[in-house]
Amino acid sequence: MLTVALPKGALLTDSIRLLRAVGLDFSAFLDSSNRQLQIQDPTGTAKALLVRAQDVPVYVEYGQAQLGVVGYDVLREKNPKVANLADLKFGRCRLSVAVRESSPYRRPVELPAHGRVASKFVHCAREYFHSLDLPVEIVPLYGSVELGPITGMSEAIVDLVSTGRTLRENGLIEIAVLFESTAQLIAHPLSYRLNTDGIGDVILQLRAATLAAV
Repeated sequence: MLTVALPKGALLTDSIRLLRAVGLDFSAFLDSSNRQLQIQDPTGTAKALLVRAQDVPVYVEYGQAQLGVVGYDVLREKNPKVANLADLKFGRCRLSVAVRESSPYRRPVELPAHGRVASKFVHCAREYFHSLDLPVEIVPLYGSVELGPITGMSEAIVDLVSTGRTLRENGLIEIAVLFESTAQLIAHPLSYRLNTDGIGDVILQLRAATLAAV
């Protein structure tokens, strides 16, 4: 049976909408009274796992799911051994460098050498500042990253930005964009090559449904 790993949070509703367009209904996950983390499609042809977004590529890489939906930001941060098959065109956001509005820094290269940058995207942040040849200390934070500059613990943050409202409400501004991120369709490489559980047909249908929705 085909298994799909779906991300909790912002990408879930659009992921379920896309899968329904190809005949796979996992909308029970959207019922607030439902506490199940694994459900089967009513047709009995597939099941879905509801996991943290950061865990989607892990379930796919280790073969517990043949397909998954995950943000490009997670793929860049984790660099998992999965096949990235399609840009699903929803969940658009960007990974950005931000500082306090009152900060004298308006470009990342102006940040002080060996200064602190707070982020949950430790790998991406480190890679970015290495490309600038600017040595900084990356401070791992997994909650409200915006508090880093507000409290003075860090000069800047690297975080996902969608509308920018959270930054504005906390007195922060973007000074650079590392990359844009959208939802991606990923697959277990061996399952994809062997067309396990008819995965190839589902992928073709999902690609077609994505193009039709654009």
